[in-house]
Amino acid sequence: GGNYMTQGEHILVCLSSSPANGTIIRAAARMAEAFKGEFTALYVETSQSQKMDEEDRSRLRGHIRLAKKLGAKIETTCGDDIAFQISEFARLSGVTKIVIGRSMAERRHLFGKPPLTEKLITNAPNMDIYIIPCQMAENRKFSRKNWQSALVLSVGDMIKSVLGLAAASFIGILFEHLGFDEANIITVYVLAVLIISVVIRNQIYSLIASIVSVLVFNFLFTDPKYSLMAYDRGYPVTFFVMFIAAFLTGTLASRMKNGSRQLAHVAFRTRVLFETNQLLQQKKTRTEIVSATAHQLMKLLNRDIIFYLAKDGKLGEAQVFRIEGTDIPEDYVSEEEKKAAQWAFDNNRHAGATTRTLSHASCLYLAVRINDVVYGVVGIVIKKDPLAMFENSILLSILGECALALENEKNAWEKQEAAVLAKNEQLRSQLLRAISHDLRTPLTSISGNASNLLSNGPSFDEATRQSLYQDIYDDAMWLINLVENLLSVTRLEEGRLNLNMSAELVDEVIKEALNHVDRKCTEHILTERCEDELLLAKMDAKLIVQVVINLVNNAIKYTEPGSHISVEAKQEGKWAVISVADDGPGVPDENKEKLFEMFYSGANRIVDSRRSLGLGLSLCKSIVNAHGGTISIRDNEPHGAVFTFTLPVEEVQLTE
Repeated sequence: GGNYMTQGEHILVCLSSSPANGTIIRAAARMAEAFKGEFTALYVETSQSQKMDEEDRSRLRGHIRLAKKLGAKIETTCGDDIAFQISEFARLSGVTKIVIGRSMAERRHLFGKPPLTEKLITNAPNMDIYIIPCQMAENRKFSRKNWQSALVLSVGDMIKSVLGLAAASFIGILFEHLGFDEANIITVYVLAVLIISVVIRNQIYSLIASIVSVLVFNFLFTDPKYSLMAYDRGYPVTFFVMFIAAFLTGTLASRMKNGSRQLAHVAFRTRVLFETNQLLQQKKTRTEIVSATAHQLMKLLNRDIIFYLAKDGKLGEAQVFRIEGTDIPEDYVSEEEKKAAQWAFDNNRHAGATTRTLSHASCLYLAVRINDVVYGVVGIVIKKDPLAMFENSILLSILGECALALENEKNAWEKQEAAVLAKNEQLRSQLLRAISHDLRTPLTSISGNASNLLSNGPSFDEATRQSLYQDIYDDAMWLINLVENLLSVTRLEEGRLNLNMSAELVDEVIKEALNHVDRKCTEHILTERCEDELLLAKMDAKLIVQVVINLVNNAIKYTEPGSHISVEAKQEGKWAVISVADDGPGVPDENKEKLFEMFYSGANRIVDSRRSLGLGLSLCKSIVNAHGGTISIRDNEPHGAVFTFTLPVEEVQLTE
């Protein structure tokens, strides 16, 4: 039964800069361990959070580190009503128990604010609230220091308050001359206090303005005038009501101003986080991801950023992103800074400024990580201005988005690498299968004919011997051409084939190619026509000869004896267009897209029953693409196929 009761417990402790907060955090951690439940530490950022001195900030950071060390998940929220923020967070996060200190629960005097426990019970009646005893003296001292910090002398606020009350007094005197009732003048002073509360920074001056407004009204507008006496028995009540009205309106205005300022900060930080998410989804490379993340952090924190990207398990060079200016201070990339960044990378934890590890560094270093995988380290320039808690929370979210983007980039790269390896493996298996199948026929023919000549050579007549010699020669040449095509394709695919470009006459290149086509061309009607005998194109002549040979041999292989094969060349704009047409069976539409793939030989059988290895057209495409041209196939009318490729025209200036 006990396990059932404790299942799903969620313990919440509140973070603060109070000296006693460490005791409360430890008690909450022990409770979470006892219940075997989830443990969360919540910091509520209020309008006074930015006014904390360095001692309080340092103590708060220490409490955050303690909570993390004890296994708490750190969360932040924003608002001046601490009880409401805690209860709402608890409700939305499924918290079952809240741990606070006793000093927080004390009511100091009759008219003081209700203690936090009462507010929490009111806001979250179904929540278990545990009050931890702590040292009262420290918290009283802490409370006095907070009160003293509210009494900061501000010349600007004093001037604004004096001007506001002076303006109200002037308007009041004007109203008195015009015969207005005292109630109207009181309203003017209340309005003045309201305006003062909106424009000043230190809200203690709102209370002072409320008191002074009553005294000034008494001094200027009640009998006897120009004294702080009042004859009328009802004036004390008037003064009290006036003070309460001025004080309440001023307090409400102050709270609204602080609330709107906090909401503006939250909206800005949330927008930066949302923008970061959208930006990183669009970035493809590691460099783009790092740059986008750094600029978003600069926008959020208004600080310089240093980024160390990890590669092969080691930190790379520092990339510095500056708010303004191009000069990089030496202390940003000093050995001390690099040592702190390396420690953060090796240990997957914070290091540098505001931490206990290498705290003399100028920057705070945080690992860009997903679980135990660290993709880099970000340095935030701190110097003497630590990060606010809420900024720290958004910062960690942005770094999480960055790590996710870097992981996605890594996965995409690995997937691409795997696809390339798979393709290479497929090509290798296709090559082995093609060689084992397609080379068997010519090798069998060569070995058979050679065996016949060795065994029965003297008994054959001259014509029979010449026929066997010719068959051996043809099969050997077919194998040589196949190997040459395979090597050329490999060199082109790897980018190792150097093109020897020059201006050549297209007509001469075609004639040279036709001198080296398959001897079976004598069984076909082969024609060649060039519209312009002086047509020049920029090419590597040896490779283009090979393209023409491959296209003509392809037409010879896939057409019946007696078919017409024509090779034509003409100029179209800046391109020389060479086409090889036949009137054979043609190529089905579904095969045209795959025709130029390596090892693809289509569904048609060759006339001599020997299948092509499928390298010829793939090589043609690679060579033509390397020249900057294109190759394509279309149907011939009424039947057959036309292969067309283009080369850039070369203009040559002829001089006498």
